[in-house]
Amino acid sequence: MFVEQNVPLQSHNSFGIVAKARALVRVRGESEVRELLADPEYGSIPRFVLGGGSNIVLTGDVKPLVLKVEVAGRRLIDDGPRATIVEAGAGENWHEFVTWTLDQGYPGLENLALIPGTVGASPVQNVGAYGVELQDRFESLDAIDLFTGKTFTLDAAQCAFGYRDSVFKHMAAKEGDLGLAGRALILRVRFRLPKPWKSVLGYLDLQRKIQETGIREPSARQVYEWVCAVRSAKLPDPRVIGNAGSFFKNPTVTPEQCQDIIAREPNIVHYPMPDGSVKLAAGWLIDACGWKGKSVGNAGVYEKQALVLVNRGGATGGEVVTLARAIQTSVYERFGIRLEPEPVVI
Repeated sequence: MFVEQNVPLQSHNSFGIVAKARALVRVRGESEVRELLADPEYGSIPRFVLGGGSNIVLTGDVKPLVLKVEVAGRRLIDDGPRATIVEAGAGENWHEFVTWTLDQGYPGLENLALIPGTVGASPVQNVGAYGVELQDRFESLDAIDLFTGKTFTLDAAQCAFGYRDSVFKHMAAKEGDLGLAGRALILRVRFRLPKPWKSVLGYLDLQRKIQETGIREPSARQVYEWVCAVRSAKLPDPRVIGNAGSFFKNPTVTPEQCQDIIAREPNIVHYPMPDGSVKLAAGWLIDACGWKGKSVGNAGVYEKQALVLVNRGGATGGEVVTLARAIQTSVYERFGIRLEPEPVVI
């Protein structure tokens, strides 16, 4: 185990915020974690697990020991008549993994193309886009306990997936609870890709692509290309403009609440959900409050998509947080709705 000191993190967070890790260990497998736990100096100090850094806002140097997840590998587990099972190391780039599955002839993840981050972060956030969520394609994962060094496997039910939520985002309230925030480091994730493959095209932007191209039954590769085109047109490339993707979750309300808002705001974008609730477009709410293109210091709201906060150059984590809170206040004062951020503030 090699512990690096004062490691710059600007290239390890998609916002591009300048900060350092006081100490960092690169985790490429179980052995580094077990060596860490046995180390007399580092074995008992606080730790912070870092994947691709696409869902965090750094407000200063990171004092806990940073565990940089770099577990690699992609492989086919099973190619049966009802599904294909594939596995990837937690440190693999998510979009590159999605591309690899299609290159190998394993469709099913195409709607989730171009989402920033790593494979290991995908179940933590239960990433989703264009009508598909990770839980729809999840098989199981392997993780390691950061206190005992024991590895364990979780299925979908044990991960307790919700909207941009999972067991990995919650602390255990009492002994016996399954909350794994701060306790587990994901090593590998397996995905179940159903057969026969069926396209998921219900999302409005994909319907528009069908109308534009005249392609009524697109292939998985075509859906992948459409998703990449739509995302590229709406969302800035973190390598060019620092950002964490969608900054706020789309809030859900009761049908009665939605009707009350529609009475005041007839054009509000909303989507009925299977459980009877109604999901509201957070980007529309923010745009309606006049935030698109506005800035606080060097942090701003993206001109093409109000749901995305960006680093206009030299932004601090404090500026991002201040901007986010101002947006939350505006939306609550106008609509009575509290927006919940997706990124974790460190």
